[in-house]
Amino acid sequence: MSEPPPPDLPPLGERRNARERVADALRAALVAGDLRPGSVYSAPALAERFGVSATPVREAMLDLAKEGLVTAVRNKGFRVTALSDRDLDEITQVRALIEVPTVGRVAAAVPGVLPAAEVTALRPLAEAIVDAAGRRDVLAYIAADHDFHLALLGLAGNAHLVGVVRDLRHRSRLYGVPSLAERGELLPSAAEHLELLDTVAAGDVTGAEALMRHHLRHVRGIWAARR
Repeated sequence: MSEPPPPDLPPLGERRNARERVADALRAALVAGDLRPGSVYSAPALAERFGVSATPVREAMLDLAKEGLVTAVRNKGFRVTALSDRDLDEITQVRALIEVPTVGRVAAAVPGVLPAAEVTALRPLAEAIVDAAGRRDVLAYIAADHDFHLALLGLAGNAHLVGVVRDLRHRSRLYGVPSLAERGELLPSAAEHLELLDTVAAGDVTGAEALMRHHLRHVRGIWAARR
């Protein structure tokens, strides 16, 4: 079976070592659906796209295999793990159980325990999401969205919780984002991040939880729609 067309991969950037940078870029492409479920990709072919040697790509793919995102295919490469509708439902349910009350706790801590300035300091991340949506840059949108939500949850002070959500986000597939971006329809969803930030900074627990719940419904509904 011939290898699928080369995916649209994000630049690696300059941070950390090559293995970690490749793994992050591949995760973003997986979440965006640019690495197709069921397709097999070889390390040399992906390395050529990244402009690096095959070794860090192979090592990164092995890391992704440990996370259940791909499976090794002997003498061929790595097959992208497919997710069923039930998988996506269950991931979203678990995320809601964690993220909705956590965002509420962050809001409840403002301003007595947590200065509002620590919340509003995340505004550049929220604005980066809006900017990426305006440019219709899917990979930048997903990366900024990832960084924003983990940073917001991080204000609750539980690193283990953030790690669990990071893993769940890696397992998600935002199949509908590219088509929404092409039609210029990402901006309303992007603006929700600024609204969520303002609501948390205002200490509005009920409003923050409602917005987070609404946002996760978008993830499972519109964004996870098959292309």
